[in-house]
Amino acid sequence: MKKHEIREMSDTELVKRIAEEQANIIDMRFQHEFKNLTNTAKLPLSRRDIARMKTVLREREIVKSLAEKVSKQGEG
Repeated sequence: MKKHEIREMSDTELVKRIAEEQANIIDMRFQHEFKNLTNTAKLPLSRRDIARMKTVLREREIVKSLAEKVSKQGEG
């Protein structure tokens, strides 16, 4: 998944997608243990996608908190 695709998603979509990817990783780990996973490169790719999504969520949280601080300073 590309950065621009992730940034276009809403916060709720990102949270839902993170949960889906984490469940997907668990399934892939079981398949890997039982030698049923054909493409083992999918595991690190899924972990990276989750990290990208969490990073975007965190960036949005930081921007919101900074905007709140600025608005409070402007009022006072």
